Amino acid sequence: MGKLRDQVQVNIPFTMLYEFFLDGFLTKRLNPEIGFDASALDRYGPSDFSHVAKKLREGNLTVTLHAPFMDLSPGSPDPRVRSLTRERLGQILCPVRAFLPKTVVCHTGYDGRRYGHMWGDWMEKSLELWSWLAPQIRREGSLLVLENVYEQGPEEMLPLFEELAAYGVGFCLDTGHQAAFGRSPLEKWVDFLGPYLGELHLHDNSGKQDEHLALGNGSIDFSRLFRKLGRTSKRPLVVTLEPHREEDVFPSLEYLEKIWPW
Repeated sequence: MGKLRDQVQVNIPFTMLYEFFLDGFLTKRLNPEIGFDASALDRYGPSDFSHVAKKLREGNLTVTLHAPFMDLSPGSPDPRVRSLTRERLGQILCPVRAFLPKTVVCHTGYDGRRYGHMWGDWMEKSLELWSWLAPQIRREGSLLVLENVYEQGPEEMLPLFEELAAYGVGFCLDTGHQAAFGRSPLEKWVDFLGPYLGELHLHDNSGKQDEHLALGNGSIDFSRLFRKLGRTSKRPLVVTLEPHREEDVFPSLEYLEKIWPW
């Protein structure tokens, strides 16, 4: 498991890492994908980020970051909402400079149930934000990856990657979100967006709710996904485990070790 552990990230909110789990990640050699919500970005500053980043570098751990997403809407028809979204997402650049992460994950914020009638206009406005943020992240040596959440199929996201190709923006395939909210099979997601694949988020569920279970405790066929990926020439830069309970981390690693294709 040690070799596999070196190749994957484990999600952890910054506040929890800073206050409770930093020593545990260091001693167990878990590479963190550090999540920043609004509270963490407002409460902590550059010295806090630098302190944690220094500890992780001394431990030879790799780092990825997850930007805030709650209540944000990059393509909103309301210019004030877009302005707030830009301000909040722009705050991620401070920890990016401290941690020098491999990737920075952002949610697209698109939901066809709310914005389907204005999809084209929503995407156009959304692209304005990503075209502003992506090059700044790239200048710091990191890669912006956009994650599926409520998108029902990959065709709802494809134009983003086509338009942002100049900035190297990648796709983060979230298996749990695809199972709970998507209507297209995993194979179609890989067929459409495989060339842009930059990261995988792995967590399980029953297909009805976004439960963030340990791998193997739900109905997602991860073996099928990896077989499909194995038939492509594109390997994700990052693979992240996203169980929401501490006790599900090592069972997920054990499950993943049995089907790991790389």
